Amino acid sequence: MILRRATEADIPAILAIWNPLIRDTSVTFTTEEKTQEGLAAEIAARGDAFVVAEDAGRVLGFAGFGAFRAGPGYRHTAEHTVILATDARGRGTGRALMARLEEVARARGIHTLIGAVSGENAGAIAFHEAVGFARAGVLPEAGHKFGRWMDLVLFHKHP
Repeated sequence: MILRRATEADIPAILAIWNPLIRDTSVTFTTEEKTQEGLAAEIAARGDAFVVAEDAGRVLGFAGFGAFRAGPGYRHTAEHTVILATDARGRGTGRALMARLEEVARARGIHTLIGAVSGENAGAIAFHEAVGFARAGVLPEAGHKFGRWMDLVLFHKHP
């Protein structure tokens, strides 16, 4: 497995992994699918803080981080995302991506990484706990999708 900075050439593979999760699951509360143009802008803006895991030329997953909140007081805090193709889960891909994000975060002077996880995403909750994130709290009924309210579980770690 190779970890590398995402490029525009990765956009179709990333969209193929991300949009079905947006459309069909509660792992994210958003209902707006990613677009080619929007993803290109995100990759460009995040630079080395947008990474893909690739094996034999196939993107297995991706991870990135960006600003947690606006304002200079939050410049050392970032919120991350780790998303894997279904068949890449449980193989160490997420751990490898998270380790790379932590390296990039340290190099950029990020003091705290935040994970905001759907309360219905037991796998992501277990993942964050397994890679050393501490549970910061739960925001009850913070998201709404598929006609129901869902909790948001917050995690933090100092990389």
